[in-house]
Amino acid sequence: MCDTCGCGEPGSKAVIRLPGESNQNNHDHNHDHEHDHNHHGERRISVESDILSANNLLAERNRGYLEAMGILAINIMSSPGSGKTSLLEKTIIDLRDEISFFVIEGDQQTLNDAQRIESAGAPAVQINTGNGCHLDADMVNKALKKHSLEKGSVVMIENVGNLICPSLFFLGEKKRVVIMSVTEGEDKPVKYPAMFESADLCLINKTDLLPYLEYDLGKAMEFGRKVNHQLHFIEVSAKTGQGMERWYEWLRNEKSSV
Repeated sequence: MCDTCGCGEPGSKAVIRLPGESNQNNHDHNHDHEHDHNHHGERRISVESDILSANNLLAERNRGYLEAMGILAINIMSSPGSGKTSLLEKTIIDLRDEISFFVIEGDQQTLNDAQRIESAGAPAVQINTGNGCHLDADMVNKALKKHSLEKGSVVMIENVGNLICPSLFFLGEKKRVVIMSVTEGEDKPVKYPAMFESADLCLINKTDLLPYLEYDLGKAMEFGRKVNHQLHFIEVSAKTGQGMERWYEWLRNEKSSV
């Protein structure tokens, strides 16, 4: 369940670890308890409003710290399996001599993605959200304190795979990037408009599979611009490298503007 159900404060269930750290303090907040889940409309709206307001205050603190350090922070969001981690791996390998990266990995369980990122050459912190379906600003604040960040570096925040809840929670990022793959339907933007409305860039990944699929790139972009007419698109394949230089150029431009 998401924290907006009212069961806990933002960040209370997260376990934040460096790869190799033990998980002794993992107190997952499972829903095997007896307190009342009163989901009447008025109370739910009030609880969600309070949680989002508290989160936004923490997000502004994160943003102020990152801006003072000249650090570009990017919140990367998508549904599961779109290729977020693979894209980050390739980005780090290709640009590690040019850009200092720090990665925050969000998943419900495991250290798998943080270990992959460290193998690619960047320090990483894993946030395991337990039953939570998104990262929040408090989790990110704690993760940032796990590592000494370099001035002028780039922080990549790989959010939990989910096209709904992550769109509601700002983390202190400067830019939001949503990834959708060609193995998904073209209508993702109109099915999950809040995610695409809040995004600055949409990466359409796995384009190397287009010859084998009935996927209409033009229609996908049309749907995206229907909900966000300013949304910018870049077609990429993290596997073959096709289109990645355009993504790197976007990244360089954003970094230079911090």
